[in-house]
Amino acid sequence: MTPQPNSEQEKLPPRVSVTVVSRNRVERLRKCLQSLEVSEGRDTLQLIVVDNGSTDGAAALDSEFPNVQFVRLPKDFGLTKAMNIGWRAADSEYVFFLHDDTEVPPGGVLRLADRLDADRDVAAVCPLLVDAQGNPAPQLGSFPPDGKWEVAEVASNEPIAVEYPRGAAFMMRVALIKAVRQIDERFGQFGGDADMAAQINRAGKKILLVPSVKVIHYGSDGYSTAERADFLLARAEFAGKYFGFGAGVKERLAAILGPLFSFKFGELSRTLPGQKIDGTQS
Repeated sequence: MTPQPNSEQEKLPPRVSVTVVSRNRVERLRKCLQSLEVSEGRDTLQLIVVDNGSTDGAAALDSEFPNVQFVRLPKDFGLTKAMNIGWRAADSEYVFFLHDDTEVPPGGVLRLADRLDADRDVAAVCPLLVDAQGNPAPQLGSFPPDGKWEVAEVASNEPIAVEYPRGAAFMMRVALIKAVRQIDERFGQFGGDADMAAQINRAGKKILLVPSVKVIHYGSDGYSTAERADFLLARAEFAGKYFGFGAGVKERLAAILGPLFSFKFGELSRTLPGQKIDGTQS
């Protein structure tokens, strides 16, 4: 007897899984999702939003974007844990991490994926970050992370190798995250992007910045006391992991003495016990 074809074709995996981490920036998130919804090949993209305990009405976006998968967390678990939740929900071999204050051009996602397709030695790609006026925005950092970002110097649309691009828009192979089990959750709000970049560099793989893809990044006007403390702790974790125990101890002392001598006692109350953004201690 001749087998009958299935009435439902086996569903193909998405081309790219886009993971947007958001917290209390509902209007920025709406703009970000609107830009993604008009992407070329939208039906081949999986859109995932990991909401870090927003209290600004972001839950109302569920009905506005019915084809987006929302994962709502009960509190702010920090960027790193949210990213781990996002990539674990991904069904594609590529995950495109986005901050909620970004806007992606229609062909941007697929062009970045094409670059990963073209070269197996490329572990990750990122677009050129620009401001609302289209000018290059601060994007490139250094190791250990110091919170300072430089504008990428690009002379053409040809991709260029970079060591540590900002995690606001960063696409990578899911297999590489699985190879190290997860993005290191010793990092809270900050440090996860630096850790990913350092792991890729350590493996001898490349990160390419693709200037022909320009993503608007609005950035933050400032950071809270908890976020500033989290950054200091992340810097200490990074130093200890990649530069040795002594370097980690030195940065941990700096995370305590800096706030103490500058009378930033709110930061000190967190850096002294090592309290990350989610309330856990490092």
